[in-house]
Amino acid sequence: MSDYERAIASGRELYPGVRIGRPGRARTYWLTIALLRALRLRWKVTVTGKEHLAHGPAILVGNHISALDPVVAVMGTWMRVTAFTKVEVFERRGAVFFRLMGQIPLRRGDEASTVWAMDMASRCLARGSKLGLYPEGTRSPDPAKLHRLHRRILIPVLQAHPEVPVHAIAVSYERRPRRRTRVSVNLSAPLALDLASMSHDQVTDLVRDELLRLGGQTYVHAFARDAKARTESS
Repeated sequence: MSDYERAIASGRELYPGVRIGRPGRARTYWLTIALLRALRLRWKVTVTGKEHLAHGPAILVGNHISALDPVVAVMGTWMRVTAFTKVEVFERRGAVFFRLMGQIPLRRGDEASTVWAMDMASRCLARGSKLGLYPEGTRSPDPAKLHRLHRRILIPVLQAHPEVPVHAIAVSYERRPRRRTRVSVNLSAPLALDLASMSHDQVTDLVRDELLRLGGQTYVHAFARDAKARTESS
């Protein structure tokens, strides 16, 4: 058994009864992307800034409006992006999509799950893939707003891979009745991060400000999950 297969076996022990697929190495990844490109019949995707992405590993920190945010970036760039996905998604209808894409399941607030997910992320980067991070933690309840960024995964991933370039990626959707939805994907140049000298606040603020610049959203200093809960209870 290879080292990767042993890591997958550990993941299955963490998530008994959950089909987790092959994070970062799904054999169906490129076929899935090819099929999803048919969405361009309904979507007009424009990618700006892809010249900033060098060949090899990179960390893409994005806003989170739709479950398809990682997909629309790939549709215009043909890069392999592996993202953290809350494990609850793997237990719902539609879970097959995330397995086909080779996404990394993560149980929020669970230390063992976090350690395992971080290991899988490192394996992805070591193979030259792009790692997608969505520090809002859940999809924004209001596409016009960027919510407060969680640091629990963001900071440790950046600290563990200081040599890997980090880019902000902001996605926006303009839905038009009876016409193709316009999707804008904006990629930044590598962010000027110095994890050795910058505080966690400075790192988070720099990422936040770049997402706001790229996406044109309004910042809300509240976590998206809390904003959703308030909306649902009102």
